[in-house]
Amino acid sequence: MLRNVLIVDDDASMRHLLSLILKDRGYETRAVSTAEDALREIASRDHDLVLTDVRMPGIGGLALVRELQRIAPDLLVVVMSAYGAHDAAIDAMKAGAYDYLAKPFKPDEVVLLLRKAEERERLARENRRLRGELAAAYRPDAIVGTSEAMESALRQVRKVAPQKTTVLLEGESGTGKELVARALHELSPRASMPFVAVNCGAIPADLLESELFGHVKGAFTDARRDKKGLAAEADGGTLFLDEIGELPLGLQVKLLRFLQEEEVRPVGDVRARKVDVRVVAATARDLARAVAAAQFREDLYWRLNVVAVRLPPLRERRDDIPALAGHFLARHARLRPELPGLALSPEARDALLAHRWPGNVRELEHALERAVVLADGPVIREEDLPDTVRAAPARGAPAVAVPEGSLSVKRAIRAVEEQLIRAALERTGGNRTRAAELLDLSYRALLYKIKDYGLG
Repeated sequence: MLRNVLIVDDDASMRHLLSLILKDRGYETRAVSTAEDALREIASRDHDLVLTDVRMPGIGGLALVRELQRIAPDLLVVVMSAYGAHDAAIDAMKAGAYDYLAKPFKPDEVVLLLRKAEERERLARENRRLRGELAAAYRPDAIVGTSEAMESALRQVRKVAPQKTTVLLEGESGTGKELVARALHELSPRASMPFVAVNCGAIPADLLESELFGHVKGAFTDARRDKKGLAAEADGGTLFLDEIGELPLGLQVKLLRFLQEEEVRPVGDVRARKVDVRVVAATARDLARAVAAAQFREDLYWRLNVVAVRLPPLRERRDDIPALAGHFLARHARLRPELPGLALSPEARDALLAHRWPGNVRELEHALERAVVLADGPVIREEDLPDTVRAAPARGAPAVAVPEGSLSVKRAIRAVEEQLIRAALERTGGNRTRAAELLDLSYRALLYKIKDYGLG
């Protein structure tokens, strides 16, 4: 609450009137007649808000606003202007004042303005709190994992984060690539600017260019107005390109130009505008193999692969599973506030350690969230875990069925691929997004294969 208000006005009657109005509404006030006295007052005690006239002898209200911006930038300042001093009030707001109050005014107008200022300050505090929590959540030391493989990745993150260098995050689906991308952002000088994430595999190819770079009105049938692209939205901050391996070849050329020239050209526009963006890309695909297969541009690959950080799959960091499990149980404990002190039974812990986790950390979190919801008590039992996690002996890929009467590698590969897709769809109850994660395929690639094998 803004309770301590300093009134600055050379008119004694105005100081007295404002003091009466504000004290009657519960505010603590002090009143001075000059800007010089105001500066001394601010240096000697705390105030939440300054209410100052614009025109005063000596240092005027505008100069006071500028000085307060220098010595106490978080202090809210409201300027008062008499009839004819409107332009001076506008200048004061440009110099950093929160708002202005035109004289003469009604008592309720003063109180309403202060209430608005209080709400603004409350929102600002909440924003600072949330930003602090966000920054803490995405610090590398807040990312759970002490295995050597994970520590090695996080050491790279700490080193490269302060630079504008492009980073390529490599790892299977569910290994935490977006979490690390946000850590790179939060540890950089760009932390106060936007972090914009784009899933290149989730946006239809014909819309992706417009989403990334924007468009002008009339560029295509549905372009009814100008649209700012996500690359421009990230100006000054970080652009995270997830599933970069799914980017269509035609758009790869335009992304390469964007990275080289640091400018965006909206669809249908002849002009380009400069942007200052740090790019972090992520992929679950082997991009080097995609380059060799002419599915990904080599020049773009090397432009993205300035610093590559590999995030290990969960099966390569099993020592982290108990700590991760504890972290997720604590996170989802809010779902069952009547069950304090959630913990794993020895059998449940053994099941978690035995599972191969094809969906990696994401699969582990979902399994534990489900277990928390279904638990009958504070101890998570093995039977609270999903069937796919509990069925240790049945884990792994289904047996390969060699096509009868043929040793054709191509036919065998198709048979195995179809088997795996059927098994994934069955395991996930037909959930194609989840099945794509288990198969380590993009959603788009899975839909194509389902159609190809007639499984849909």
